[in-house]
Amino acid sequence: MRLALRLARLGYGATSPNPMVGAVLVKGGKIIGRGWHQRAGLPHAEIEALRDAQKRGHNPRGATLYVTLEPCCTHGRTPPCTHAIIAAGIKKVVVGATDPNPKHSGKAFKILRRAGVEVAWWGERPREPKKKSKHGSSGASPRQKLADECAKLNEAFNHWIVHRTPFVTVKAAMTLDGKIATANGESKWITGEKARAHGMKLRQGSDAVLVGINTILKDNPGLTARSQKPEVRSQNNNLRLRRIVLDSLARTPPGAKVVSDEFAALTTIVVGERAPENRAAALAKKANVLIAPPANSKLKIKNSKLDLRWLLKKLGSENVTSLLVEGGGEVNASFLLGGFAQRVTFFYAPKILGGRDSRKGVAGEGVNNLPEAIRLCEVAWRRLGDDLLLTALVAYDGKK
Repeated sequence: MRLALRLARLGYGATSPNPMVGAVLVKGGKIIGRGWHQRAGLPHAEIEALRDAQKRGHNPRGATLYVTLEPCCTHGRTPPCTHAIIAAGIKKVVVGATDPNPKHSGKAFKILRRAGVEVAWWGERPREPKKKSKHGSSGASPRQKLADECAKLNEAFNHWIVHRTPFVTVKAAMTLDGKIATANGESKWITGEKARAHGMKLRQGSDAVLVGINTILKDNPGLTARSQKPEVRSQNNNLRLRRIVLDSLARTPPGAKVVSDEFAALTTIVVGERAPENRAAALAKKANVLIAPPANSKLKIKNSKLDLRWLLKKLGSENVTSLLVEGGGEVNASFLLGGFAQRVTFFYAPKILGGRDSRKGVAGEGVNNLPEAIRLCEVAWRRLGDDLLLTALVAYDGKK
């Protein structure tokens, strides 16, 4: 199963709107085939593993299949994997995580069992939660930890398949006092090379990246997912990473990179109903333009002009499963204080800017009292050179 997970991760950034999946075939105590889902529209991991076994001259009949996610049982771009598993004579299927789609979850298990295939769940399902050790560990077994990894591997896909909106990650690079730029807007570079490389990797794994108009006017970013690996460049996000710009008054300059480079067709400018028609029409000749309804005035978001809930539903309907927000303080606040973010990824540099006019990583109007503060869970810290990386899920009303 650990090998299946490693294989699954090879599809990072290329499988959306499908999940990352890895599969390993074992027979007589030996691995006879392995595979992973390489790209949306291509064969699934189970089929790749079966083909790999056949290429190696192995008969998969009677083998055990280890797969990180419950096999598909419905017709999509490709036939159901359950059919292929049964036809190949697989004796047993060991699954790391169940299908997150309530309509399909567990259905493959029933189909396989009716055909005489033994199905096993990799993780444990204890009747009572295990007590924490004196070191704070939950006491989960290595098997269960691996099953948890299988479930977490596709957190964006899992969220999208259930809610039909993208899994939103708010990313920011800031100083220890929470500043992303000086009072005059200088921000390059707050963090070091390792942190910036990790930030680029986040783009490579996302379907879309979002910024506000102020970022476009100040930095004129390209917002591409650069990679030093030719195989990643050939199949990955520079060819499909969508760029979303929140621009209520259609102020994006005609010469901005996001509307004038070779990937302009992947740019969407989100304007408001009050945007000047001539400017919106000019932008529509260069990129996609969406006219969003006004934001809910009840939300405590300073200067918010666009309905983000509407936008997320729109993006979700267009198969955007993951959205990386790289905005300034106001944009970050609009997603966090509005309750639209699922994860934060904050990079902290060992620097202090100070200054009441320095740009904050999260601005907006904030909350009135501490109980209303945005709480984070599943917090993890990591060192990247001299910088620190915080990743955590956002908890709203006690729920993730």
